Amino acid sequence: MNASYVFAALIALGAAGWIASGLLAKDGGVPESSKAPADLAAIEAEPSVRVRHVEPEPRIVESVVRGRTEASRKVSLRSETKGRIVELLVEEGDWVEKGDIIARLSADDRPARLREAEALREQRRIEFEASQKLSKKGFRADTQVAASRAALEAAEALVTLAAEELDNTVIRAPFAGLVDERVSEIGDFLETGDKLAVIVDLDPILVVAQISELNHGKVTAGQEAYARLVDGSFVEGIVRYVSSVAEPATRTFRVEMEAGNGSFTIADGLTAELRLPLEEVMAYHISPANLTLNDGGDIGVKEVTADGRVRFLPAQIIDSDIDGIWVGGLPESLLLITVGQEFVKDGQKVRAVDEETLEPIGLGGAS
Repeated sequence: MNASYVFAALIALGAAGWIASGLLAKDGGVPESSKAPADLAAIEAEPSVRVRHVEPEPRIVESVVRGRTEASRKVSLRSETKGRIVELLVEEGDWVEKGDIIARLSADDRPARLREAEALREQRRIEFEASQKLSKKGFRADTQVAASRAALEAAEALVTLAAEELDNTVIRAPFAGLVDERVSEIGDFLETGDKLAVIVDLDPILVVAQISELNHGKVTAGQEAYARLVDGSFVEGIVRYVSSVAEPATRTFRVEMEAGNGSFTIADGLTAELRLPLEEVMAYHISPANLTLNDGGDIGVKEVTADGRVRFLPAQIIDSDIDGIWVGGLPESLLLITVGQEFVKDGQKVRAVDEETLEPIGLGGAS
């Protein structure tokens, strides 16, 4: 026989044997395709979920509202008389104490009018004293004494008015603060009521905002609060005022927090985030990943009950921080599912394992 035919026959027999060996099972030659399918229902009857025992903690519920900083006092200094500015003693940004002189106006004839009023008052005083003496001797009627007394009082009033008119030529700071604006210069003529400068009091500084009508009764004057400024810094203070009348358009109420600002680093008009404590509640601090939804779209968490079954619990998000969220409306304690909650259903039997040790957790009602 030709050697090539023999060689080809050997190759064919080897290939057939290799194929046949793959179709036979190692444990008796039963093909894999002939085996019964795996019992997946049995495998998935009690899936494992990772859990953690959690307890509620006290948490202060806050109302966070946008607001702004505001000077505790801001006054536009206006002239109380007319006259030309002859002296200006402050520049913008200067600090002034209460009573410090800001500017002087020309006195003009005011000193002369004051002296005239004083002279008239002295004359009326002499006439009144003489009238009293004559009345005691019976030479002057009581009505004449009363008339001389009235003349004296009128003269005294003229002196007071003339003195005030002269004093009004000196414009003083009504309180300690900063000169924020100066709108007049030496030589300007001011009429009564004309604006000269603006004085602001930045210590204390105010943070003002509007709170909703739902939280109005929960914020009271005297309570502590704090605010985060636009640069990220925080300032603590006391609520000094809560309005009793709502804004007609928004139905919100003005609230003011007062804080120290001795260094004047906080300016008027900065954007701020006012945080007002409302009440203390018991809440759970969890990861947002622990939240899930039920078939109705309600947000909540899932726990493992004492009998080893899954239970969905609706939850209310109360607050959040950089480490997680705070939720309420839950039982006093629970075995929270932290991993696998999305793959199990409400009422399903599960095997609970500790999220850290991965060891099974014994449940009192488990069968």
